[in-house]
Amino acid sequence: MRLIARYAKELENAFEIITVYEDETQRELVSKEHPHIKTLAKKYPAAIWFERKMHDDFGIIVEDAFDNRPLVHQERFPKDVHPLRKDFQAKELQEVEYHPYKYEAINGDGVFQVAVGPIHAGIIEPGHFQFSQAGEEMLHLEVRHFYKNRAIEKMLEGKKLQEAKPIIERISGNESIAYQICWRDIYLQATGQELPMALQKRHALLLELERIIHHLTDLGFIPNDAGFGAALAYGSKLTEEARRRMKVLTGHRFGFGGIAFEHKAIDADAMKKYLDGLMESVSFFEDWIMDIPSLWDRFDTTGILHQKKAVKYNTVGVVARASGLSLDGRSNPFYVENAFEVQTEVSGDVGARFKVRLKEVKNSIHMMLNFLEEEESHFELQDITDGTYQAFAESSIGELFMAIDIKEGVIERFFVRDPSFMNWQALHIMMRSDIIADFPLINKSCDLSYAGNDL
Repeated sequence: MRLIARYAKELENAFEIITVYEDETQRELVSKEHPHIKTLAKKYPAAIWFERKMHDDFGIIVEDAFDNRPLVHQERFPKDVHPLRKDFQAKELQEVEYHPYKYEAINGDGVFQVAVGPIHAGIIEPGHFQFSQAGEEMLHLEVRHFYKNRAIEKMLEGKKLQEAKPIIERISGNESIAYQICWRDIYLQATGQELPMALQKRHALLLELERIIHHLTDLGFIPNDAGFGAALAYGSKLTEEARRRMKVLTGHRFGFGGIAFEHKAIDADAMKKYLDGLMESVSFFEDWIMDIPSLWDRFDTTGILHQKKAVKYNTVGVVARASGLSLDGRSNPFYVENAFEVQTEVSGDVGARFKVRLKEVKNSIHMMLNFLEEEESHFELQDITDGTYQAFAESSIGELFMAIDIKEGVIERFFVRDPSFMNWQALHIMMRSDIIADFPLINKSCDLSYAGNDL
């Protein structure tokens, strides 16, 4: 079974541990007095971040874990404070004595450590990368994030679904539409309704436009990190045009507020003209980039993630598909009937991830042309029913999972697992045998979200 998420929920007299697999969800009750659980990380290495977060959030002890260090709590965070417990209502924390975080490291003659971040030279969110080096060769990398701790899970408790939407759609800017799709599906489940086909197509069009925006950004930045800045200039031009198109459709360049239940007409002729022009531009870009041998000398065999490791670490999205996994949440009748095809490569390197993005942009354009065939619809939401609801969306990064418990009409527990939460944990595997100068290139070829982790 593929692991999707593991998280905790506080009940009146116990903690409930929810483990979500691809085919089932398992629930386990543990005592509040002695909250101990067994680790899953020996079978599923990616479970370790979920379990470390559970300890920080709730104080749950994970037995037999190979890593018990804090994940979300930083060096001055009070040890006995667990902010997702119901009795925690403080608005600010009193910092405690500094407790150094012990990074993983390889020691030996000629081996040294390189620290990158958490403050970066470029326009990037905080994140730390600790390398063990033998000369230029990367021996090991540890990824450490969670510097913001925005308290989104706690913030959403007690809010109605409609009140929560402006927060949810801003969790990760490059996946705003995907987050809204999950919110929408949970809202529909809670009201027992189905979305009219016209709205399904409009929302799917927006999701593919968001995917195109993100992929075009990456298609420019990946060659740029290999020293070819002209690709970034061209990719940035296409990205800017796509963002302006998103603003025309939703009123915001990032699509905030774009997923709604009222019908809004799309100028189909203008959209078709834009998509036809984009296809020509992307085809030109592909011919151009594919014919630069020096770039492919950098892309090919760099940052390899073999398929067995991609499976072992439960990777998703472009990272998984570039390693030969046909894993895409759009593999359903609605998308297939509108020209969707899973795009994969097998080499699992920077070049493979670049090629998957190129193919996905072209496939998204084909789907969007089909999604333009919509009719006006009328839809009125019904009252929400309390319950536990789950939703998925295939964001530009990969599979997004969201779970919301509603009690007495408001959110009792909000949980989201960004695709980056899985893929960040596999990044260190891609670095072995490559040189440190290739780190930005490998990292950008995955282009993961910092904000999606740092709730």
